[in-house]
Amino acid sequence: MRRGLMLNDGDCGFCMRTAALVPRLGVDIDASTIQEVDLAALGVDADRAQVEMPYVHPDGRVDYGHRAFAAILATGPLPWRAVSRVMTSRAVDPLARRAYHWVAANREKLPGGTPSCALPPAAG
Repeated sequence: MRRGLMLNDGDCGFCMRTAALVPRLGVDIDASTIQEVDLAALGVDADRAQVEMPYVHPDGRVDYGHRAFAAILATGPLPWRAVSRVMTSRAVDPLARRAYHWVAANREKLPGGTPSCALPPAAG
């Protein structure tokens, strides 16, 4: 791959709405949905991809959740590259992780969200 690949849940209105806004940031990525690609061939954990957005780097590494979003921002212009570095800094990383998980857990309640956006109940 020449460019990284952002993957989102094509069955989730909130995810699709968010994914449609990402190109406006001037990032240099490709995008698709988890339903349209061969996740295993890309090295993406299918179960995790249901809960956290995956980003496949050009070298094949995969980040999820807030780290995926930070990696996407790192491909953009200077203000977004700086935000990326802050998001993954030692001080902010735990907060960014919690914020991302809150958004993911509540995506059906956010703009564009529908009941089909809800995450499956946790096993256990």
